[in-house]
Amino acid sequence: MTLTARPPAVAGTFYPRDPATLARDVDRLLAAAAAPARESPKAIIVPHAGYVYSGPVAAGAYRAVAAARERIRRVVLLGPAHRVAVRGLALPAASSFSTPLGDIAIDQSLVARVRHLPQVCVDDRCHAPEHSLEVQLPFLQRVLDDFTLLPLVVGDASPAEVAQVLRAVWGGPETLIVISSDLSHYLPYREAVSTDRATLDSVLRGDAALTHDQACGATPVNGLLEALRGTGLTPTLIDLRNSGDTAGDRDRVVGYAAVGYSAHAAAAGADPGPALLALARAAIAEALGLPAHRPAADASLAVDGAVFVTLTLDGELRGCIGSLEAWRPLREDTTANAVAAALRDPRFPPLTREEFERVRVEVSLLSAPVSVAARSEAEAWAAVRPGVDGVILAWGTHRATFLPQVWAQLPTPREFFAHLKRKAGLGEDFWADDIRLARYTVRKWVET
Repeated sequence: MTLTARPPAVAGTFYPRDPATLARDVDRLLAAAAAPARESPKAIIVPHAGYVYSGPVAAGAYRAVAAARERIRRVVLLGPAHRVAVRGLALPAASSFSTPLGDIAIDQSLVARVRHLPQVCVDDRCHAPEHSLEVQLPFLQRVLDDFTLLPLVVGDASPAEVAQVLRAVWGGPETLIVISSDLSHYLPYREAVSTDRATLDSVLRGDAALTHDQACGATPVNGLLEALRGTGLTPTLIDLRNSGDTAGDRDRVVGYAAVGYSAHAAAAGADPGPALLALARAAIAEALGLPAHRPAADASLAVDGAVFVTLTLDGELRGCIGSLEAWRPLREDTTANAVAAALRDPRFPPLTREEFERVRVEVSLLSAPVSVAARSEAEAWAAVRPGVDGVILAWGTHRATFLPQVWAQLPTPREFFAHLKRKAGLGEDFWADDIRLARYTVRKWVET
C-alpha cells in the first residue's frame, strides 16, 4: 500500500522529536556556524549523522544556503542506502515527506523527468528507514521558505548513471542540489584526520573515483562530481571535522565534511592557480639569476590579495613566507613572497641554483581573516575547524600563524595551538585574556 506521506524514521534518535526543541536546536547550530565567505551555493555535500555529531558541520553549508531562501523553490536530495539495498536510484511512491516541523511535498514534475530512466525505480522500502535523506530535511525547513523535494536513495549505480539523473533535474537558480555523505568510519582519530583530508583533496579536484571506504555516500558524490564537469561551478571547503571534534571519543571516529559549489570563482575569471605558480617560480629564478618565463598579463592577478608561498625540497619544508592581509595586487604579493621564501626565510639558508630545479612551489591564497572571540583556550579550540581554518594568534608583540595545511601534521586543536604559541615565542601552556585570534581559509595550488 502506498503511503501518502513518509513518516520520520529517526526523529527522537538522530534529532529531537519535539518541534519546538528541534527548531531551536537547528537554529542554534546555524547561528554558531561561520558566516559564508561566498555566494549561496548551487550544490552542497553534507554529512548525515545525529545532530550532536555532524550537525555543526552540516550547519555551515546550510547557513550558506540560507542566503538564497527566497530564490530556492526545489531541492534535489540524494543519499546512500544504509538499510535496504537497491539497484540504481530509488524514488518514493509517497507524495510527501514528514518531519516534526511539517510536511514537504514531493515535486512530481521532477519525478516525471527521471522516472523513465532505466536506472531509476520507485521503492518505498528503501526510503522508509533511511536516515541519510531525513536528517537534511529539518535544516532545509529552517533555511528555506516554501520548497518541493525530489528525494532519491542511491544504491548500486555508476557515477554516469547518477550524473544523468542530476543533469535531468539540475534546473536553474531555483534548484538546490544536496548530496548526503559522511566520510571515513571508525578509524582512530589521527588516521581519520589524514584519510579524510586526502579524500577532500580528491573531491575538491573533482576526482569522481571515491570508494565507500572513503565516504559512505561515494556513489552520489562521484555522480555529482561528474555532473559538475563543464558547469563552471567551483568548490569551497566549508568545514571538515569528525566525531572526535564534536561529541564522541577519539578511539573510533566518523568523518564529516561540508562542501559548497558556486559560480563565484567562474564569474571572477579564470582559475588564478596556474598563473600564481608560474609567477612564483619565475620570480625565484630571476632572483637567482636564472632564465625566467613570467606568465602573460592576467587580469585576475591585478586585484589585491594575500598569498603565502611555500617551498619544499624532497618532502621537507625549505621556506615559507606570506601576507596575512590583502594590501597589494596578487602579482606583486606573489612575486615578493616567493623571493622572500627562497632567500630570506630566517629558518633556512638561501635557496641555491642547484636546489631550484628540485624545489616544489606551493601557493596559498588567503581569505580575509575573521576575528575569533574566545574567553578560554578551550573555547578557541572549539571555534576553529581542523583541516579547514588557518589561525592567527597575537599577544602584545608576539604574533604567528599556521596555514590550514599544518593540521595534517598537528591534527588536534591542543597540538595545533601549542605549536602555534611556540612559534609566536610563547610557552605551550600560555594563555591570556587579551590574546587575539583570527581564522581564515585558503585556496592552494601545488606544482606537480
